[in-house]
Amino acid sequence: MATFLYRLGRFAFRRRRIVALIWVVLLVAAGAGASTASDPPDDDFALPGTEAQQAFDVLEERFPEANAEGASARMVFRAPSGEKITATDNRAAVKETVAELAGGQAAAVTDPFVPRGGAVSKDGTTAYASVTYKVAADKISDGTREKIESAAEKGRDAGLKVETGGDALFVQPDVGNGEVFGIAVAAVVLILTFGSLVAAGLPLITALMGVMIGISGIAALGATLGLSANTSTLAMMIGLAVGIDYALFIASRYRAELAEGREREDAVGRAVGTAGSAVVFAGLTVVIALAGLAVVNIPLLTKMGFAAAGTVVIAVLVAITLVPAALGIVGKRIYGRRVRKANPATGVPDAQAAGSGPGAGERWAGFVLRRPLMVLAVAVLGLGTLAVPVASMELGLPDEGNQPAHTTQRKAYDMLSEGFGPGFNGPLMIVIDARESDDAKAAAKEVGKRVAKTDGVVAVAPAVFNKTGDTATLTAVPKSGPSSAETEKLVRDIRGESDGVRAATGATLLVTGSTAVAIDFSQVMNDALVPYLSLVVGLAFLLLMLVFRSVLVPLKAALGFLLSVLAALGSVVAVFQWGWLAELIGVEQTGPIMSMMPIFMIGVIFGLAMDYEVFLVTRMREAYVHGEGPGTAVVSGFKLGARVVMAAAVIMISVFAGFIGASEAMIKMMGFGLAVAILFDALVVRMAIVPAVLALLGRKAWWLPGWLDRLLPNVDVEGERLRRRLEPEEHGAPGPDDGRKRPRIPHQRDHEPTNV
Repeated sequence: MATFLYRLGRFAFRRRRIVALIWVVLLVAAGAGASTASDPPDDDFALPGTEAQQAFDVLEERFPEANAEGASARMVFRAPSGEKITATDNRAAVKETVAELAGGQAAAVTDPFVPRGGAVSKDGTTAYASVTYKVAADKISDGTREKIESAAEKGRDAGLKVETGGDALFVQPDVGNGEVFGIAVAAVVLILTFGSLVAAGLPLITALMGVMIGISGIAALGATLGLSANTSTLAMMIGLAVGIDYALFIASRYRAELAEGREREDAVGRAVGTAGSAVVFAGLTVVIALAGLAVVNIPLLTKMGFAAAGTVVIAVLVAITLVPAALGIVGKRIYGRRVRKANPATGVPDAQAAGSGPGAGERWAGFVLRRPLMVLAVAVLGLGTLAVPVASMELGLPDEGNQPAHTTQRKAYDMLSEGFGPGFNGPLMIVIDARESDDAKAAAKEVGKRVAKTDGVVAVAPAVFNKTGDTATLTAVPKSGPSSAETEKLVRDIRGESDGVRAATGATLLVTGSTAVAIDFSQVMNDALVPYLSLVVGLAFLLLMLVFRSVLVPLKAALGFLLSVLAALGSVVAVFQWGWLAELIGVEQTGPIMSMMPIFMIGVIFGLAMDYEVFLVTRMREAYVHGEGPGTAVVSGFKLGARVVMAAAVIMISVFAGFIGASEAMIKMMGFGLAVAILFDALVVRMAIVPAVLALLGRKAWWLPGWLDRLLPNVDVEGERLRRRLEPEEHGAPGPDDGRKRPRIPHQRDHEPTNV
């Protein structure tokens, strides 16, 4: 691997203009494809294998009018204090307001005062009107939304309290300027790291080029592969972060090789052969984590995962081809003006100046090596404490009850709950498949009786049949709210009646609707968590074992990741569910954690955390096989890699933290969770737990059973074979025996490392 990448890096350096031109052509081609492609499809939120999805499939086939995808709105009216909404003046004001909603994109508007319509509360103070539209929520025009708002204002002018809910009011959430913020912070970090504007701009430019190619490719293939516009969100976030990190890793190693006196072409080759090998395997772990989302068996997540994985692959290819070409193009400007003036002949600082005095990374590693047990105990206890709230985590999908209290959607939700009961906002749709029944109407009546008798149901609407009379729907209103445990139990109880209904009538009973979908979605996430975690961690463990030729190092990496992700999830629960420090980051409404959050965080953070693990520990492994003792190798790894890893972590944290400013609570939650997870993993796990564990294990950290050593291919990530080929006089070339012990390298088991 290292030898191949060494040759590739040198080739890209020599043919830098051709390589750069190829990438520019790819960018133009991808952009042209995106600009001429058809509009991407809408998100297809399906839950294969669930009862809610089975019911939707039945409705789509036989009852399309009941499964319409048009948007809806619900305008809620409340009479002034001490009055009834049915009073003459109030009734007239409501009817006049409702009339304003008709026309345009509206398909139908209900009259709340229709006899037995159920749209007026029992106490007579509250009523609502429903509006259905001809188009889906994302196709609702601004003019239609303005009409809804102006109608509500008209009702308020008449003295009524009027609020509106429904997906017709949906607007694309404001995600803030996360990308801009992340790029700005990344630029500052890179300038501080490299001390050169040119060197700082190189990772940014190459990463942006890779992301633009990836996003344009998603847009170009959107209509063909069914990739919605939202699919690119994750790809952009991950692609930008890893693209900058990978370029940073290689550029930093290139500068280190130059400081050791290498020629530029040789330095590029060595940088790509060593740091590039780490990039390739780090990228593989990210791809495994993202592609593994297919295990969840939700098409939307699968597409998002594969699209993001494709962008990561592009980022890796950019790092090992375009970055060395760009390094050749910038030449001596990879260092700042001060360094070039001090060394006009080479433009490179001499090795003594570059390595004078121990750096912060070396000093910290030395401290950890002196007190490994203390550092390990503090780090594990700290992360364990932060993980405690995970035991109280409640999962769910957001609804209008999770909106901030000042929004009209939340006010409408609360008014309906107060006037009609908490369950009114989460009705259950019962689908009756009576195709196998001898008497469909009798079957529907039997289902209605059974559902009405179920504990927790307060009302059941009459069944509505399709045109052929073999399928019906009825609506059941729970006593409890949509996200409550009582409603979840009620859904299970109603579904438990299915066998009895089938035996008595031959019909099939299915429960669906937004509340049932949320329950099924949470169950799918819970069921998929263990298989997904096993697949991702298992494959990555094998990959890291191949890279490090060790059993304990990959095990330590996996356990450290679990600590960091649990601590991050605990922090999310504390802020977004419990409300701790919620005001500090602008969380207006606490509530359940989004169901997909745990598995999403596991996938993304595992891949990214392994980037730091591979890059940092590879440097330690490299020092170890080159003859250093276990402790000295840890210090060497920190000397060469700690600053770069921390710079990469700060960049990634800034990219994710930029999304905390989004107005949408779910996006804010994602940004916060990913940012703190990277913070814990990079700062605590990689910087504290990793050196502490390696110090305690000593040589045992690099132990691999002999039979497994022979079985595993030697991918030479640390570049030992490459170094022996390039420096034969230092690695066993024929010559006099000086009696020195040789460093242990794979397949040379007769040598032991020399303590330094």
